[in-house]
Amino acid sequence: MKLIERNFIVQAIAGTCAIVLSSMLALGPALAQAKTYTMKISLPTLNDPSYVYAKNYAAALEKDSGGRIKPQLFPLSQLGSIPRQIEGTQFGSIQCSLIPPEFFVGVDERFEVMTAPGLVNSMAHGQRVSADPAVKKLMLGLGADKGLHGVAMFMNSPSSVIAKSPIRHLVDFKGKKIRVLASPFQMQPMASLGATPVAMTLADVVPAIQQGTIDGAVGGIVVFTPMHFQDAAKYVTETGQPAVFVMVEVNKAWYESLPADLQKIVDSDAAAGQAAIGPTAAEIVDKARKGWTDSGGELISLPPNEQAELMKTVSNAVAKVTRAKPSLNAAYKIVTDAAKRTQ
Repeated sequence: MKLIERNFIVQAIAGTCAIVLSSMLALGPALAQAKTYTMKISLPTLNDPSYVYAKNYAAALEKDSGGRIKPQLFPLSQLGSIPRQIEGTQFGSIQCSLIPPEFFVGVDERFEVMTAPGLVNSMAHGQRVSADPAVKKLMLGLGADKGLHGVAMFMNSPSSVIAKSPIRHLVDFKGKKIRVLASPFQMQPMASLGATPVAMTLADVVPAIQQGTIDGAVGGIVVFTPMHFQDAAKYVTETGQPAVFVMVEVNKAWYESLPADLQKIVDSDAAAGQAAIGPTAAEIVDKARKGWTDSGGELISLPPNEQAELMKTVSNAVAKVTRAKPSLNAAYKIVTDAAKRTQ
């Protein structure tokens, strides 16, 4: 082959390669834009503020990402028990979960500070504490070294005490066996009221009350009403303590695999959902309260002076729990300082 022909062929091949390479480089961003990301969103409840938040968050993500994020909702613990949901979110089989912070204590014990009785005195106060910059920095950052990326936190509902016989005064707590979570933040305050705290899962509460194993239980009216707890007990004393918050956690590895624009959407849509959930959460609580009385249940409030005494008693009990643990105490100070600022 003549030298001039050979050079022509080499130049032609080189030109073709350059065109192909240029096309591939040009297509790179387009291919990245075309990729979709499945996002399984898991939670243990249905038709409560957590579910409404999750549904709205999923819709916002799909819309704002132009369909590149494909959320899938799994309420009512369809993907496993709460501990399994947390593990799934840590290790990536679940991309997002909405679970009360006290269940994350195995990841970091500081998650528990939001469940401290006496921390907030209303739904509106709880949402303000959730939005406090120092609280958000603390709580959303927990678990970052354990596979979690926190994107939001909000108050789901206040707690009450359901009981077979009415608790109308603080003295009525004395001697009663009351179901709580297996946490010093719940057990010590209940003991400080003269009751015997009994750690028990929610599913066991109704039969335990019916059989007389316990006299009552701490929980939320948004759970008592739809799950027909009035079949076991009709009296609910609205102590408001502790507040039930919810963490919105995303799998960190999945989050970091997203393009930067989608990471921003995941964060900003979560924050927007947190800012918007307050009125809806309050409405759901009010509806559950009405549903309780409509079904024959009774809602009880302690006399104002006794409610104030309860708040002081349970707050002191929690403060004693935290003093023995410096990191927990520091986190508790952050949230209690925020609670004072936002009253």
